[in-house]
Amino acid sequence: MKDLASGLMDCGLCAAPGRFELAARPLPETAPPGWRLVDIAAIGICGTDYHIFEGKHPFLDYPRVIGHELSGHLADGPDAGTLVVVNPYLSCGSCRACRKGKPNCCAAIEVLGVHRDGGMCARIAVPEGNLYPAGGLTAVQAAMVEFLAIGAHAVARSGIGEGDRVLVTGAGPIGLGTALFARIAGAEVHLMDLSEQRLATAERLFGFGRLHRAGTDILKGELAEGFDTVFDATGSAKAIEAGFPLVAHGGSTVLVSVVKDDIAFSDAEFHKRESRIIGSRNALRADFDRVMAAIRGGQIPTEAIASEILPLADLPSRFAALAADRGEIVKVLVTP
Repeated sequence: MKDLASGLMDCGLCAAPGRFELAARPLPETAPPGWRLVDIAAIGICGTDYHIFEGKHPFLDYPRVIGHELSGHLADGPDAGTLVVVNPYLSCGSCRACRKGKPNCCAAIEVLGVHRDGGMCARIAVPEGNLYPAGGLTAVQAAMVEFLAIGAHAVARSGIGEGDRVLVTGAGPIGLGTALFARIAGAEVHLMDLSEQRLATAERLFGFGRLHRAGTDILKGELAEGFDTVFDATGSAKAIEAGFPLVAHGGSTVLVSVVKDDIAFSDAEFHKRESRIIGSRNALRADFDRVMAAIRGGQIPTEAIASEILPLADLPSRFAALAADRGEIVKVLVTP
């Protein structure tokens, strides 16, 4: 919400681990050169936001206004009112990665809601190049694009195609997004998770039927040769290491999640299989465009993704419970 008379707006702030509250901040009225003002329409709550609340994020200083899965309307200029998706990755434009067209892994990247204050508020300023028109989408659908682009980017990095057998470990939102785009690519998609509840949700809402409980022996029968690609979306070093033996000869591991720990694997097995390990970070403009096209084309069941839509005013009383119980929740979205 915003109070134009006072020039203030309420922002969703993680003041300290375990403490989420609304805080009054000045409502931006002007943007720096090359930036635009965006009136936020919807915000997705991400696993990163829960980790910030729990004090588990390695790159964050408190207090922090969270929120990086964002849609909004341009607040200034001749195209004011246009619905846009916000790309929350602010890149330097000059490092080697940026010069090679990979701003998603910029050496000095700043992510809204992590390295700098985010968009869980009424209005923010964003570089104009980070705003993508979202015609044909609703504001809620547009707020889903960024997290789905993570999975779309991972699938693009993997190079999988028609008939490939893939395993996605971790059936949370990022894993589900990865699985959806692997299915769109024509792959035979399997999902693995420790949670029976999450696997049941993947089947009930998204029609995934090849489901495996983590820790069970699945390399038998038709799966004895393993998987062409294993995507890890668990955020667990133990799960990543357990996934290496599941990769078929000539196959790949794609690390969608990131962990603070060191990862170990058998060099002999790695070479014997001529394996590849691929890191996948954030997303590119092409991935955002691919997601929006898939939503417009009816390939992404956005109504199943949106578990609940909350007004920002209700979030302080709900945040702790949402962070503690994510078994059946796919995506909670907030409207300011």
